[in-house]
Amino acid sequence: MDYLFWRKNNIIAPDQDRDPYPWIIWYIWKARNDKFFRGIDRDPFELVRYAESECQAWFNANETIPPHVQATNNDANQVLSLGNICLLDGSWTASDRFSGCGWVWMDSREDIQLMGTRNFTRCESALHSEVEALRWAMENMLQQSPCQSFGTDCKELIAMINEPQE
Repeated sequence: MDYLFWRKNNIIAPDQDRDPYPWIIWYIWKARNDKFFRGIDRDPFELVRYAESECQAWFNANETIPPHVQATNNDANQVLSLGNICLLDGSWTASDRFSGCGWVWMDSREDIQLMGTRNFTRCESALHSEVEALRWAMENMLQQSPCQSFGTDCKELIAMINEPQE
């Protein structure tokens, strides 16, 4: 234990240390609790393999990826600005009793000013849920803001608004 927690840091820089021992100790402790409180036995070899894989996954997830530098482009840079927009979304599944929707209003500095969520009795389809989300967001924007721009991720709703005849 002395080596694991104190002497090793004098040999290996702490940021380069990828020893799985802390994970192994943690999973031994968890296996002990499972045995003591739930009566569940864990295979020691499987426990060590799992702890090592968790250690590797943790280090992989925390690796920094160097930024990719692109060649300079003489064209003017395009910047997406959402300024003063109400973004909305609907939620629907065939098996649930309820549908839901939400919206968020961002001002021209893209700071969130207001947001709302609600649920209602399940609609007939996902499109109906998206339409209800738009209707409710528009109702709220009329009452509480000067916002007249709305954004959604529903292609059918966008097509319906762009081509109302179909």
